[in-house]
Amino acid sequence: MVGRFFRKSETDRQAGDGEAAVPLPPEHVAPQPAAARPSIDDLGGPDLIGERVNLHRFLLDKINLAVLDTLEQSQLLEELRPLVRDYMKSRNIPLNAKEMDALLSDLADEILGLGPIEPLLKDDTISDILIVGPRTVYIERRGKLEPTNVRFKDERHLLRIINKIVEAVGRRVDESSPLVDARLADGSRVNAAIRPIAVDGPQVSIRKFSKKPFSLDSLVKHGALSAGMAQVLAAAVEGKVSMVISGGTGSGKTTMLNALSSFIPHEERLVTIEDAAELQLQQPHVVRLETRPPSLDGKGEVIQRDLVKNALRMRPDRIIVGEVRGGEAFDMLQAMNTGHEGSMTTIHANTTRDALARMEQMVGMAGMPMSQLSIRAQIASAINLIMQLNRMRDGTRRVTTISEITGMEGDVIQLQDIFKYHRLGVDEAGNVIGEFRATGIRPRFLTEISTIGLQLDMRIFDPAHKQ
Repeated sequence: MVGRFFRKSETDRQAGDGEAAVPLPPEHVAPQPAAARPSIDDLGGPDLIGERVNLHRFLLDKINLAVLDTLEQSQLLEELRPLVRDYMKSRNIPLNAKEMDALLSDLADEILGLGPIEPLLKDDTISDILIVGPRTVYIERRGKLEPTNVRFKDERHLLRIINKIVEAVGRRVDESSPLVDARLADGSRVNAAIRPIAVDGPQVSIRKFSKKPFSLDSLVKHGALSAGMAQVLAAAVEGKVSMVISGGTGSGKTTMLNALSSFIPHEERLVTIEDAAELQLQQPHVVRLETRPPSLDGKGEVIQRDLVKNALRMRPDRIIVGEVRGGEAFDMLQAMNTGHEGSMTTIHANTTRDALARMEQMVGMAGMPMSQLSIRAQIASAINLIMQLNRMRDGTRRVTTISEITGMEGDVIQLQDIFKYHRLGVDEAGNVIGEFRATGIRPRFLTEISTIGLQLDMRIFDPAHKQ
């Protein structure tokens, strides 16, 4: 066991599988690791946050990864114990038996799980993990990117972790299919690109989602929108007002969609459609559908448009599409126009007006014989609200516009802004300063939702009223 577990010597490696040794980077150039606090700290033991990544790298240099997946956790613990003991002695870090067991258990979870990034996945303050080849890993924390001390042993090690992720959800990534979207067990979204597409080695982006989804109230507390805006959006969702959430990458679209979905009545049947299932809806009756890539022989692909068409046969009260990117926009509009009011989706765009233009282009991708005027009429009759989310220069996310579609005037879709975010400047710390303001326009859907008993304080729409 020991001979199979430890890495081969340099001489054996040159004569064997050709695996090259990877020198560790100098300690003085590496930034402090961004790792979750290990459970050993809960025992009151020594602070090992600064040692965990170095210890992990030390173990990877000793471990023969080729047989790692054949080990049971008990066998792995048996093999790790003398290595960890020697490492701790060399660093003059004393551990009692209980602390050693806790540390070994944590390390085994990391090594058998997703390796060096396992501590990052457990850190709730991290929102994104960005792997740029085996030697460089960045994280996003509080909207800002920062480097970490995390390293993979080599490119083969990183590919092993990528394959473990994608195989768990029935997907594949190889030279013939070098791009893949997947998800982790907790719903975190994963995108990976490998050679030959990724010139400098495997690239992985992991968008983490909180185990406890953000509520609309918590988004208000974080300054993403005002309390008045939140009241209007909550009433709109409950009142089955169809809406589109627009924004750039990382602007918080999915977080907002999750927060808004909590106001959907629990007696309704929801069907969600996504490329990689990540929505965290709280309703008891949710049908989750996910696309499927083609098999090795190019067959069996299921795209979002297929799922939207099928969802219409599943007796949904609302359909929620994680993100519209192509021809499924046409089917989504058809659903909204045929008894599935209150459906929601997200779209990549920079403004609410741009979102309409993108939606128009996507409907055209469906290949239906429709004129530009008829496409715009479909959009105007199906969608009631569009909200725009933006990521500020200081890393914060805010709802910058809430607009209502009021219909058509000639061949132009009419939009009226209900709320706007006005930037006022930047403080000494570089934080964006601004305020949410009502435009003074009352949305037309207020009349409709009032018929089901939803009433709002009209002062919310007064520009003089503090949001």
